[in-house]
Amino acid sequence: MHFTPTYSSWINQVERLFAEVTRELLQRADHRSVQALENDLRGWVSAWNDNPKPFIWTKTAEDILASIARYLKRINGAEH
Repeated sequence: MHFTPTYSSWINQVERLFAEVTRELLQRADHRSVQALENDLRGWVSAWNDNPKPFIWTKTAEDILASIARYLKRINGAEH
C-alpha cells in the first residue's frame, strides 16, 4: 500500500487547469452564445498547447506534513 496525501493527488492538476481557464478566459468574460464560448475555449487550448506552462508544486512533502502537523496540534489542543 502506498500513502498518497490528499493534496498530491493527480486530480489537483486537473483542478489547477480549470482554475487557469477560469482565471484567464472566463472571469469577466462576455460570451453571448455557447458557440462563442466554445470558440474561445478552443482558442485558449490551442494557445496553451503552443506554449505550455507546467504546473510546479512549490511545497515539499516535508512542508505539507509540517503544515498538517501544525493543524492537528491546533485542533487537538487542550482548549478544544
